[in-house]
Amino acid sequence: MKAVVFDNFGKADVLRLAEAPTPEPRAGDLLVKVMAAGVNRADLLQRQGYYGRQSYGESDLLGLEVAGEVVAVGSDVTDARPGERVMAIVGGGAYAEYARVDRGMAVRIPDYLDYIGAAATMESFVTAWEAVVHLGAAAQGSAVLVHVAAGGVGSAAAQIAHALGARVFATANTKQRANVLLLGAEAVFDYRSEDFEQGVREATGGRGVNVVVDFVGGDDLARNLRSLAPGGRLVQVGLLGGQDSTTIPLAVLLHNHLRLIGTVMKSRTPDEKREMVRRFAEGALPMFGDGRLKPLVGRVFPLSEAAEAHRCMEAGGGFGKIVLAVAV
Repeated sequence: MKAVVFDNFGKADVLRLAEAPTPEPRAGDLLVKVMAAGVNRADLLQRQGYYGRQSYGESDLLGLEVAGEVVAVGSDVTDARPGERVMAIVGGGAYAEYARVDRGMAVRIPDYLDYIGAAATMESFVTAWEAVVHLGAAAQGSAVLVHVAAGGVGSAAAQIAHALGARVFATANTKQRANVLLLGAEAVFDYRSEDFEQGVREATGGRGVNVVVDFVGGDDLARNLRSLAPGGRLVQVGLLGGQDSTTIPLAVLLHNHLRLIGTVMKSRTPDEKREMVRRFAEGALPMFGDGRLKPLVGRVFPLSEAAEAHRCMEAGGGFGKIVLAVAV
């Protein structure tokens, strides 16, 4: 099969299309003909060597989410058959013509989603549902601040919070303000020129928000904690700022009995990922059917242009997910 590979860590130019062995499904797996694959920031980090040779999955190939057609099933699989359309989380291997998928991490693609939309759904919305609902405990009437709300997971988190009936505040660059407002945010702060901490305080009458979903980290951590109402939760999903350590205002954390929760998909165990997919399927997937949620596709590249897709993500400033079209 054709797959995107790289021989050494480095810039996007190291990616190339080459022949690779077609994976063999195990007892609990599906073999999926990949129609489309989502591009995620973890793919860039893996290519750059951020994870070293450490493997969090079962394939050295890039790619954490696929949408495609089942072509074979393992001996223990009784609830899926060849010909069905599925979208799934994978432990690597999505940047290829075929991928091996754990049955517990796959869901059937609803009729109203095409392969490109499905490929833009799983990683973003499974992660966002985990952050906003399962860990953040956002609900109707909550106030939620979502950072980087024009990105793949951020836009999903903003949509989910709005769909739940929460008040949504967000950060994004000025060019994407209008797009993020359309997701249901009542205020969007430019992270480069506006003080989101002050903005949130003014918008909530000084109380603060119940949940912050952050992808930046670094010095934003202290500002996020100060933006929380008493009993609030900060869910830290990423470190886009590149700063691993910072000062924590412990007095604020203790006095306001706040909770700081870290989460990342890549290092989750298979059982944890299956539970995350189950929660998404039960809670979020029905919202796509009634229109409260929708996949947001920013750019689509053919598999052969994976390097350009990575460069596009690194350039930033886009809206929605970047997707690789494999066989659509």
